[in-house]
Parts: sequence; C-alpha cells; structure tokens
Amino acid sequence: MSLADTPLILVVDDDDAMRRSMQFLFASVGLDSACHAGADEFLAALPPREAQRPGALVLDVRMPGMSGLELQRRLAERDFPLPILVVTGHGDVPMAVEALKAGAYDFIEKPFQEQYLLDRVAAAIELSRETLARQTRRRTIEERLARLGRREREVLGGILAGKLNKTVAWELELSVKTVEAYRASIMAKMEAGSVAELARMVASVEG
Repeated sequence: MSLADTPLILVVDDDDAMRRSMQFLFASVGLDSACHAGADEFLAALPPREAQRPGALVLDVRMPGMSGLELQRRLAERDFPLPILVVTGHGDVPMAVEALKAGAYDFIEKPFQEQYLLDRVAAAIELSRETLARQTRRRTIEERLARLGRREREVLGGILAGKLNKTVAWELELSVKTVEAYRASIMAKMEAGSVAELARMVASVEG
C-alpha cells in the first residue's frame, strides 16, 4: 500500500493529554495520526484536497479560539473529503447535534470506550476511501472534458441529446463525416467505451 493510500487520522483537540492518548491509541492498531492543538494550526497544516489521504478527523467541539463547529464550517467550504467525528463533553450534546446537522459523520461523548472510538474511525476510513475515489474520478472526467475543443463540445451536446449524426451536422452546418470524426475524437479523449458510459461521465460532473 502506497503512502497516499495509507489512512491518516487527524486529531484537533486543545487538551494535550487527550491528543497524546489518541495518538498512542491509534498507533497501537497501526494507524498513522497527526494531532493539532487548535483549528488555526490544523488549517495551516491541511494539505491540498487532491493530496488528502483516506482517514477521519476527530474534532473536539469546544476549544479556545475557533470552535470545532466553526472549523467544520470552514472545512465544508473547502469540500473537505474526510468524515468528521465530533468529540464532546457531557454538556455539549446540543453542539454535537448541531455538528451532525451540518454534516458531521458521528459524535462521541467523553469519556468514551477506546474500542468504540476505533470502530467508528474504522468505519469512517472506509467511507473516506469511497469519497476520495469519487472525487478522483470527478477530477479525471473534468480534465478529460477540458481537453475537448469548442466544436467537440457542441457535438457532445448533440450526442447527449440523442440526436443522429446527420441532425447534429445540419444544426452545426457541418458535414456528416466531420461530425463522425468529432464523435470519434470525443470518445477517445473521454476514454468512453459507449455513449451510455459517456453520458454517465458527463452526468456525474454536471448533474
């Protein structure tokens, strides 16, 4: 397994003892982790989205400075791909519910059972793999679409509308052979084996 595929658990918690405890716990089951004492420190260290490894973010909801909820909102604006596990104290359940409504994967109330945390992290890792795979696929399709020229995009529109080559040719004032050539070029650039596959590709990024 390459480093890019190796899970990394991100921890943001202002409690130094809690960070050390989580780092030790994750290391005990072979998981890499990166711990941060606050939201600003975490954001400064956050890699570009395309370089993100699978994993999860374990986030303390109540911290000095930027709160866990505010950090969650900032991450949503960046289309952060990892599931967020919100850690709360006994009196912070309403904040955890707010975090769930905002898209957090789950919340864990302190004190928690170590095995329960590990189980939720394991589930989050699998979810993150699926999310990252979808995002990678989307970027690949967007890059292929960007390679199409203006005429190719016009012909593509006709193909996706289910129009015959001769109809597209008439509408674009081209010969049928030219449309056929554009069509072949589109299929090659998009690496699509069929019109149905081509339609699914475009729908996945424009839907």
